[in-house]
Amino acid sequence: MMRAVREPEFVGLACAAGAVGLGILYLALAGAPARHIAINLAALAVGLAAYATIVMPKWQLRRAEGAVLPALGLALVATALLGTPVEGAARWVPLGPLNLQVSLIVIPAMVVLFARRPDAAGTVGVTIAALGLALQPDRGMAGALAAGIAAVALSRREPWVLIALVVAAAGLIATLLQADNLPAMPWVDQVFYSSFDVQPVAGLAVVAGSVLLLIPAVAGAPQRSVGLAFGAVWLAILAAAALGNYPTPLVGYGGSAIVGYLLSLSLMSRAFRAEGREAASRLSSTDKSDDRSLSARLT
Repeated sequence: MMRAVREPEFVGLACAAGAVGLGILYLALAGAPARHIAINLAALAVGLAAYATIVMPKWQLRRAEGAVLPALGLALVATALLGTPVEGAARWVPLGPLNLQVSLIVIPAMVVLFARRPDAAGTVGVTIAALGLALQPDRGMAGALAAGIAAVALSRREPWVLIALVVAAAGLIATLLQADNLPAMPWVDQVFYSSFDVQPVAGLAVVAGSVLLLIPAVAGAPQRSVGLAFGAVWLAILAAAALGNYPTPLVGYGGSAIVGYLLSLSLMSRAFRAEGREAASRLSSTDKSDDRSLSARLT
């Protein structure tokens, strides 16, 4: 059973590494600075370290889950109020020479956590996050939040999920009512189109890397709501990158999406492992019950 549960994890890690590798191929062919490639590789290392820490069996996430989602939502509000503004949008927090897009790190993780445990605290967290994205404003990530919660609602039509969906949709509408005048940044935005201008190999690398991001959502996911939510949020991020001037995750320049992808992947892996343990426990209990029944009949 544990082997079956861990196979999707290996698929996810391979997809993450493969997407980053294909992105580096594109960056190299497009003549991006070597610093950009180094930052993406460093982000991959940070993300893998975070993954290894979070999937450790002794790391008890459930004890803190009630506070995690509201805290992550507050990080988005703080970014909107205190972050570095560019053309009227405040989506970034400076970290030395780098600017982190906090939403790309926390929104996918929030969606996976909410899919695992949709309750009052999670709905509060989604509400705060929707407010933060509306204040920034960020249509792309507001759409990703709404898409992720909608995916949860497909399999879990519970009151807290429906409330969270309404709130996330309202946040998306609020961003659509505001201007978004950010220009496209080289090697970051509009990569789906500019990569083919470089050469067909670069374009194919970008497309292939983007497809890899979605494979873990269906790679033997034992928890339907978690797998759907993971796939929906990353599909929405890719769609935003294709439709507007929003970062192209993993295959373009930018470490925030790389860390965010591996963080959300690690949380989905924990859900897989928990489901595997529960299934093994149920099987063991059934076997013991059958043994006791057989023993009673024999005596």
